[in-house]
Amino acid sequence: MKQLIGTGVALITPFKTDFSVDIDALHRIVNYCVDGGVDYLVVLGTTGESVTLTKEEKQLVIDTVTIANAGRLPLVVGVGGNNTVAVIEELQKLDLTNFDAVLSVSPYYNRPTQEGIFQHFKAIAQVSAKPIILYNVPGRTGSNMLPETVVRLATEVENIVGIKDASGDMIQLQELIKDCPKDFHVISGDDFTALATVLAGGSGVISVLGQGLPSEFSRMIRSGLDRNVDEAYRQHYELQEGMGLIFQEGNPAGIKSIFEILGLSCATVRLPLIEASDSLKKNIADFVKPFKVFA
Repeated sequence: MKQLIGTGVALITPFKTDFSVDIDALHRIVNYCVDGGVDYLVVLGTTGESVTLTKEEKQLVIDTVTIANAGRLPLVVGVGGNNTVAVIEELQKLDLTNFDAVLSVSPYYNRPTQEGIFQHFKAIAQVSAKPIILYNVPGRTGSNMLPETVVRLATEVENIVGIKDASGDMIQLQELIKDCPKDFHVISGDDFTALATVLAGGSGVISVLGQGLPSEFSRMIRSGLDRNVDEAYRQHYELQEGMGLIFQEGNPAGIKSIFEILGLSCATVRLPLIEASDSLKKNIADFVKPFKVFA
C-alpha cells in the first residue's frame, strides 16, 4: 500500500469552548494539512480524543473529515479497544468506503499475553473490509507487542499490512524492519523516532507535530526517504524542541495549543485532560514563531 508511505498525521478533534465538536475548525485543519503536503490523514486516533467522543460524535468527525478531504488524500480510521467482540461489531457496522485502512490499537488495561494479542488481531482482521494497521503503544496499553508477534501477524494474516510502533525503542523498530515482509509497513508512532525509522528502512510516520507544521515535518520525512541524510537531520533538529514541548503536559493539549496560536481552532480538550498551562503555551508560541506559518 503506497498510501502509507511518508507522513501521516493523527488529526485532533477540535472542540468549541462549550466542548462540542467544532466542525468548521476541523475543515480548516484538514485543508491546512492537505495544503501543507502531508501524505495521509488518520481520524479518531488517540490524538483525536476518541475515547471521550460519543458514537454520534465519532460519525460526525468521520463525515466532516471525509467531506473536507474531498478525496485528496488517503484516509485511515482508528477502530480499536480491549473487547475483541465489540471491536468486531464496530468494524462490521462502520461504513469504511472512504477509508484506505484501519488503525487498531493493541488491547489496553487487560494486558493480554502475546498469544492473546495475536488472536485479537487475527479475529478483527478476518472481518475488516479494509487492511489493518497494528498500533503498538506500550505507554498507554500497559503491554508491548513484541516483534515476533508482529512478524507472525504480518506473515500469517493477509489483511494486516503495517504497524504504527510507538514504543520509542529503535532496536525494536529495527527488528521489525529487518524481520517483517518487505511489503509490510513499519511506521513510527513517535515524532522523535520518525526520521530514524525512515532512515532504517521504515515507511514513515503517523505524526502529531506534523499536523501543526505539515510543510516542515513532511519535508523532513521526504528528505529521509530520498536519503538526503544531512538535510533530513538539519530539519529534524529544527523540529526537535517542538516534539518535546507538545507532549510536555499530555497529548493533545500541546498540539491544540499550536492550532490556537495559528488561529485554526481553540485549545479546548475534554476532561480528564486539561489545556496546556500558560507557560507552556508561551514556550510553544516561541517555538512556532520562527517557522512563519501565520496567515
